[in-house]
Amino acid sequence: MKQTTLCYLELDGRYLMLHRVKKENDASHDKWIGVGGKCEKDESPDECMLREVKEETGLDVTQWQYRGIVTFISDIWPCEYMHLFSCRQWEGEQLQDCDEGDLEWIEKEKLYSFTLWPGDRIFLQLIGNPEQPFFSLKLVYQGDDLVEAKLDGKPIDIEKYLNYGN
Repeated sequence: MKQTTLCYLELDGRYLMLHRVKKENDASHDKWIGVGGKCEKDESPDECMLREVKEETGLDVTQWQYRGIVTFISDIWPCEYMHLFSCRQWEGEQLQDCDEGDLEWIEKEKLYSFTLWPGDRIFLQLIGNPEQPFFSLKLVYQGDDLVEAKLDGKPIDIEKYLNYGN
């Protein structure tokens, strides 16, 4: 099972987003996502997140919140556990160039008009809710289509989340 991390840095009602446009054969090509990547051998999820944020942005995260775990099941990609974080404190001000895409601060309300994975629309709403506790989200894809989602083991209405912000 592949282990990855994803972190959403938040500043003044905006998330730092990565527009994945620079890598060939990228499953997330042209999508907007948070920053993160694959866990290395013997690396904990938080160590991976800290390393990936530094590598992709040049920023040093100083305080973060572990928000949830997302299980991805796909008919074309390997299964994946993604550890999801949010962050409001870091050191450094100047973003560095990222070899995976273009970094940009995007207003949360406008984010849903960008090209996102369908499942990202769900967990972005969950992490955007300060009342939402740690969660487990299972997302089942057929190709690029989200066909099933469970939040803390219970099926959820996908359409409710996918139509949010439209």
